[in-house]
Amino acid sequence: KLNISTDTVQHGVEGLTYLLTESSKLMISEIDFQDSIHVLGFSEEFNKLLLQLYLDNRKEIRSVLGELAPKLPSYQSLEWRLDVQLASRSLRQQIKPAVTIKLHLNRNEDKTAQVLQTDPSTLLHLIQELDQALGEMKTNHCRRIVRNMK
Repeated sequence: KLNISTDTVQHGVEGLTYLLTESSKLMISEIDFQDSIHVLGFSEEFNKLLLQLYLDNRKEIRSVLGELAPKLPSYQSLEWRLDVQLASRSLRQQIKPAVTIKLHLNRNEDKTAQVLQTDPSTLLHLIQELDQALGEMKTNHCRRIVRNMK
C-alpha cells in the first residue's frame, strides 16, 4: 500500500525498536530523548509523536527487558576445607594438599551448592587471575563498556 520496499519498512521498524529500547534502558529524560531524535531530521510533529510514544511505553519496555535478562545465580556463602594427605601405605612421607570449596548460590529463590576441589597452586593462580580481572574492570575502557551494557 505504501509503495515502499519491505527492506525499508524492516529497517525502519528495527531502528524504531532500537531507539525505544536503548532510551528505555538508559531511562533518559524528555530533553535528552528530544535531542537524540532531533538529529534524525524528522518534522517537529513526528518528533512529538515519538516523544509521546517513548513516554507512554518506557516503563513497559523496561519491564519486558527485565524479564528477558538472563537470570544468573548470585553468591550466598562459601565453605572451604584444607585436606592434607601426609602418608599412604606405599609412600610413607608425602604431602598432598587439597582445597575443597563448597559454593552456595541462589538462582530465582532456588538454592544450589557447587563443590569444587583443587590443589593450592591452582587456587593461587585462580586468585591472581581474578585479581587481574578486577584490575581490568577499573580501566576507563571497561567502565565505558559496562555503562553501555546497562
